[in-house]
Amino acid sequence: MDSETRVEQFLTFELAGESYGVEILKVQEIRGWEPVREIPNTPDFIKGALNLRGCIVPIVDLRERFGMEKTDYSPVTVVIVLAVENQQGPTVMGIVADAVSDVLDIDLATIKESLKLGSKIDTRYMRGMYVGKEQMVMLLDVDKLLDAEEFEEINNL
Repeated sequence: MDSETRVEQFLTFELAGESYGVEILKVQEIRGWEPVREIPNTPDFIKGALNLRGCIVPIVDLRERFGMEKTDYSPVTVVIVLAVENQQGPTVMGIVADAVSDVLDIDLATIKESLKLGSKIDTRYMRGMYVGKEQMVMLLDVDKLLDAEEFEEINNL
């Protein structure tokens, strides 16, 4: 590895049979699914909130956020708790994923631009694509994906 190579670690997880990844530095913890307290007047993809050591953490179901088919939560369903930076400043939010897969070391130069067609998700939430030997991983930009201000706009439509 030469001095120009920049590598970041990404936590990968499964959603509807596809692989997604988020920067490991954004991940605070991974928890098994547990029922959450519902929050009135929020978009359907916000499942509710968890009390995480005194901090109220909104939980977003990525399947619903991306318009995918809903599924029942199972014993391998997880909540990935993320530190998000947006216009309101730093905040903590959780995302529901079907299962956690792995941590990948990815050379940033190998990240491909996301395709603009045929994707199940809005590409503005994508940082890019990583094509490994055995899998293709959609890398998400969690700061854009979990922008609380955008949630408020969706709710006001």
